[in-house]
Amino acid sequence: MAQDYFQLQGQTALVTGASSGLGAHFARVLSAAGARVVLAARRRDKLAEQVDALRAAGAEAGAITLDVTSPDSVAAAFAELERDWGQLDILINNAGVASDPIKFLDTTEPDWYHIIETNLNGAWRVAQAGAKHMTRSGNGGSIVNIGSIYGLHTGVLKAAYNVSKTGVVQLTKSMAMELCRQNIRVNALCPGWFLTDINSDYFRTESGERYIRTIPARRMGELEELSVPLLLLASRAAGGYMNGSVLTVDGGMVESPV
Repeated sequence: MAQDYFQLQGQTALVTGASSGLGAHFARVLSAAGARVVLAARRRDKLAEQVDALRAAGAEAGAITLDVTSPDSVAAAFAELERDWGQLDILINNAGVASDPIKFLDTTEPDWYHIIETNLNGAWRVAQAGAKHMTRSGNGGSIVNIGSIYGLHTGVLKAAYNVSKTGVVQLTKSMAMELCRQNIRVNALCPGWFLTDINSDYFRTESGERYIRTIPARRMGELEELSVPLLLLASRAAGGYMNGSVLTVDGGMVESPV
């Protein structure tokens, strides 16, 4: 009976940043739960690979080209979504970029704006477009902003990234307060360190292996460990009263003094 709460049949989900990594995993999770899944990212060729794999597994899936740093691209993507897919029930607001380690004093204006424009302004841009779509439909929905433990736990050599993800946490809480009367729930999922294409090279180095030993769990997270937390926030398992929550999946890093 409990498993029925996680089922998403008849619902349409949009996942941004879905060409690889966490976004591609989230798309697979939602699809396996029965949702029609629309994958969005800048790399159309990579999206096609993900969509083909989902369709081969029997899923209903499609792709939309989307650059979250471009207002015109976001507007065009949501117009295409509405035309081809109709109602939007679930938005996984995942698109973002990581930053190379850099000292605060060495951070340049382009370094700063690249991270803030993608991770924070892009998240706001997509969240607002998704919320407007859900409000027009009158059916509400669920928005899950993908943050990071660095929105809650400061790390060195990543000032811009820390600020961008802290902004996503506060964006989530502000949206939740304002949108609840439109029956739109907004929550944040804040992962710790999970091995992806972006960070795999670093974590195979001696320095990366040393860093892993500072994680209380003494290991990286596995993508499957994000599946149930994502479904909890996206599905009716959370009911209508889990709103403005920030859920961490981090092997204990937020609570660690390291």
